[in-house]
Amino acid sequence: MMSKASFLERRQTPKESSSVTIFITALAIILALLFGSLLFLPFGVDPFKAYSTMVELSFGTLRGIGYTLIKATPLIFVGLGTIFAWRSGFFYLGFEGTILIGAAAAVWIALLTDPEGAIGPLPRLLFLLLVFLVSFVAGGIWAGIVGVMRGKFGGNEVILSLMMNFVALFLVNYLVSGPLRAPGDLPQTPRIPQATILDFIIPGTRAHSGILLALFAAIVVWFVLRKTTIGYKQIVAGLSPSAAWYGGINVGNRVILAAFIGGGLGALAGMVEVLGVHFRLLDGLGEGTGFVGIVAALLGKLHSIGVVIASILYAGMEVGADVMQRRSGVPSSVIFVIQSLIVLFILASDILRYYRINLSKLFGNDRGKKTLEVDSST
Repeated sequence: MMSKASFLERRQTPKESSSVTIFITALAIILALLFGSLLFLPFGVDPFKAYSTMVELSFGTLRGIGYTLIKATPLIFVGLGTIFAWRSGFFYLGFEGTILIGAAAAVWIALLTDPEGAIGPLPRLLFLLLVFLVSFVAGGIWAGIVGVMRGKFGGNEVILSLMMNFVALFLVNYLVSGPLRAPGDLPQTPRIPQATILDFIIPGTRAHSGILLALFAAIVVWFVLRKTTIGYKQIVAGLSPSAAWYGGINVGNRVILAAFIGGGLGALAGMVEVLGVHFRLLDGLGEGTGFVGIVAALLGKLHSIGVVIASILYAGMEVGADVMQRRSGVPSSVIFVIQSLIVLFILASDILRYYRINLSKLFGNDRGKKTLEVDSST
């Protein structure tokens, strides 16, 4: 038992309705933006004008929307992988690695289908199916190593997955500096064939069809977790492993499946980055995207629709920050601090799902009364 301020009264059951979740999340974002507005004052910039400019730059033009969707696409894939893994009780943090593995697999297949490659040109649909499957399986196997260590041997997936990030980083560094290196001074592979590049979907922008695949994946993940037996078993295994065992569910196998699917989704983020943005494998590709995608999943309350919205919000803020820095001289790091404040406020706002605020006690009308004893673990 933990003593809390008397104005917090524990609810008998947590608030789980969608309307309450939306209200609490919106309130947290507004408060974070209000506190974040103080960061603009030392630069002599009107915070409300800065926010409106940032929204206009990110969503007010086709060019801005295009850049926002480009940055949101890999975040959505990583966020979906986080949902599937974390809902299953597998707290995987290795998406930085799966992005690199997926990117390497996609470049490998693309180069093989070059006119001078080992396979040669393929029909476009066949190529897309092949590169999708190879990238997904490569990322699934990579994360599956951690899944097996956790599911069969009781290893700590947090530490193992973080270590695997470094292994993937050094592996890609070896590939772009050695066997796959293109002629020149930069550590990178040759450019992939034009026929393997994803289609652009918004005229005048570089927004590619990867966003459509990401939205489709969001629907699939939602359907599998909410409407299928497989999803039910994954969620039960995540919520209560002991209850799952008593119910005949092999928790170890569920962990391995969560690792494979989560890692595969994370690898698709790397695939769309090389097929839609960079067109080659680079040292440091997607750096930071894996961790930001996890944050997007948390902001979206581990829900597919929430992940899509949070990813687009984060991407829009990043695009607006880059342009605003060039125009007004406000460091983009200010926006990153505001992003962190949004995460902090949203995570902190979860307390309102479990406790209600008694305003009369908050303002001192019951000072003589005993402080409520509440359990913070539920």
